Amino acid sequence: MSTQNSPEVYVPSEIYAPDGADVSPAPPRKHRYWLHLLLLALTFFTTLIVGARLEFNFLVGLPPFTLGDNIFPKLHWAMQGNHLLLGLPFSLTLMLILLAHEMGHYLFCVRYGVSATLPFFIPFPTLIGTLGAFIRIKSPLRSRAVLFDIGIAGPIAGFVVALGVLIFSLGLSRVAPVGALPPDIQLGYPLIFHLVRRSLVALGYAHGLAGVPLTRVYLHPVAIAAWVGMFATSLNLLPGGQLDGGHIVFAVSSRAHKTVSRITILVLIPLALFFWTGWLVWAVLLRLSGMRHPSVPVWPEITTGRRWLALCALLMLVLTFAYAPISPGGGEPQSIIKYVKPAADFLRHFHLAH
Repeated sequence: MSTQNSPEVYVPSEIYAPDGADVSPAPPRKHRYWLHLLLLALTFFTTLIVGARLEFNFLVGLPPFTLGDNIFPKLHWAMQGNHLLLGLPFSLTLMLILLAHEMGHYLFCVRYGVSATLPFFIPFPTLIGTLGAFIRIKSPLRSRAVLFDIGIAGPIAGFVVALGVLIFSLGLSRVAPVGALPPDIQLGYPLIFHLVRRSLVALGYAHGLAGVPLTRVYLHPVAIAAWVGMFATSLNLLPGGQLDGGHIVFAVSSRAHKTVSRITILVLIPLALFFWTGWLVWAVLLRLSGMRHPSVPVWPEITTGRRWLALCALLMLVLTFAYAPISPGGGEPQSIIKYVKPAADFLRHFHLAH
């Protein structure tokens, strides 16, 4: 987390957080290349395990995810025979998308002489085998223009790669068999998925998906990697705190940053109450880190071209945002309300019993 006295940034889960802008070249720092390589290898392995099961489920006509899915039960299965090789399409694609996002940030740091680490990947036993990646900015910045450029470069790079992957892979997906039960875990699809599907159908590349809701489609594992990329882009572009979207807001208007961060938190709370409990975690993270921003000189302001580019970032957020990204099968949102009602009933019965 960044402060004015300590400009380092250390934000997990595919979130990048620079502290300022245009900077004098910092003295060279010793890179821990072994740590970057170790985390890269571990993340490749964990996503390979997940990808192997996704590919197997796709080939035999099963839903991608089931309740209780995590890496450990799949590890023994993945190590048998050639199962692990099945995970290559998902793993390589997902790693490429995450790397594109982080290298977008890193390359602009290099361009402006900002000291930054190489990407750190985060292996973790989640549904996708990782919590994403991050880089650390290790020197102060001197202008809002470079803060803007470094902040927006990652989402643009990740979005472009994920979009190309989505266009290629969505037509490879299959419609669920007639009479198939709803999957245990249902993905929520952002606007970009619907637009790409309609475009592919109109061009004659995805006749099988015509007239079929995406909730009835078993995504190809590569398309699932594209979904993860779009989801990560939307999280990073949330306009507040130390997220990429927060840096863009600060670069456009430093005075508006705190207000916009608060509004974002207020929007996430009802989304958590009614659609996805995970939004509450993001609201808390923004509250802890989002009320302040490392000091960046007010002048000079960013150019008009960059302000138009900020609108493009807003458009990317609209295209990639899903208000209920993950929900149980059957379409009922995984909201806080869903858990509050049983808890309230239990307390009421407990009170009556006593």
